[in-house]
Amino acid sequence: MRGALLLVLVLLLTGCGAGGFSGLYNAPLPGGADLGERPYRVTVEFSDVLDLVPQASVKVNDVEVGRVERVRLAPDTRSAIVDLVINGDVDLPANAVAELRQSSLLGEKFVDLRPPAGVEPVGRLSDGDHIPLARTSRHAEIEEVLGALSMLLSGGGVEQLHTIASELNNAFEGNEAEIKALLSRMDHLVTELDAQKAQITKAIDGLGGLSRTLVRERRHLVEGLDHLAPGIRVVARQRDQIVRMLTALRTLSDVSVDTIGKSREQLVANLRALEPTLRKLADSGHDLTTALKILPTYPLPWNAGKTMKGDYANVDVVFDMNLTQLVNNMRDSGQSPIPELPGAGDSPPLPLPATPEPPELPALPALPAGPSTSGSLLGSLLGGS
Repeated sequence: MRGALLLVLVLLLTGCGAGGFSGLYNAPLPGGADLGERPYRVTVEFSDVLDLVPQASVKVNDVEVGRVERVRLAPDTRSAIVDLVINGDVDLPANAVAELRQSSLLGEKFVDLRPPAGVEPVGRLSDGDHIPLARTSRHAEIEEVLGALSMLLSGGGVEQLHTIASELNNAFEGNEAEIKALLSRMDHLVTELDAQKAQITKAIDGLGGLSRTLVRERRHLVEGLDHLAPGIRVVARQRDQIVRMLTALRTLSDVSVDTIGKSREQLVANLRALEPTLRKLADSGHDLTTALKILPTYPLPWNAGKTMKGDYANVDVVFDMNLTQLVNNMRDSGQSPIPELPGAGDSPPLPLPATPEPPELPALPALPAGPSTSGSLLGSLLGGS
């Protein structure tokens, strides 16, 4: 019997050595998370893993969905990398966050996975993904809380709070009425500020726009300030003259005010006397403008300046008398070139003495065409084109 037990023990030790057994951390715990048929693995980077150990739980909404396979030091030796194996049916976004939490006050550590808060989920967490240090955090441990509390109670903040309370009591004692009035004014101020909240927000937005404009115009502002320095130096050199000028202006202002004060009645009377004249000028309207227009050329019209050049008038007139065209126009219109007198057809013609036939006159040459008179009355009568 002892030989059989020894043989079994030797076989177990041999099998463990051949399979790479590295301790009880690799042995699955009873009652752990169900990983399913196709789990996927994710690496998470923490700045501090505290006492997190392999086989610790991985939870989503306080439900176990996986376990910690390995905890190792990052290559930069400043953080820790935790390898997780998660059930393949668990759906998490690719930008999920990880937090190291504690199951109870003195309970075990576990890794809590959840979608990001305030950020739109992106993609899906899958095998081989990595959650960086920027998306991981941890809760404070009970030891840290108790340590901070001990520092507060052992001559730290509590003693300072006692001093502050004592000083406040000394300041408030005997000043109750003033403090109540101050609180009432503060309440009124806060109420007014709340009522003007939209205007305050608009003013802040305006300041933001002004700041952006100043940033965009920074180069021009720098150039302006650089060129402003010579002007400031000139003003500095002429400081005495500027002071004297301002002093003289103040004296002039005092004298003007005194003069106006003493002559106020006469000034008012003069203004009242001007009132009828100003009213008549206002009533004249456009007539005054027309009168001022013809005043420089009176008694001639306003456009006489184009004709009158000093003491003489310069006017050019051109007549175009095309007789041939005139006769043709009259013949085309059915008129006789020599109209008959009215009533001449009713009486026999008077006997006229025989006169010799006049010699035939040669045809008149056509006159050269002068300036066009089309569109005018004279041009239509003379047949000008």
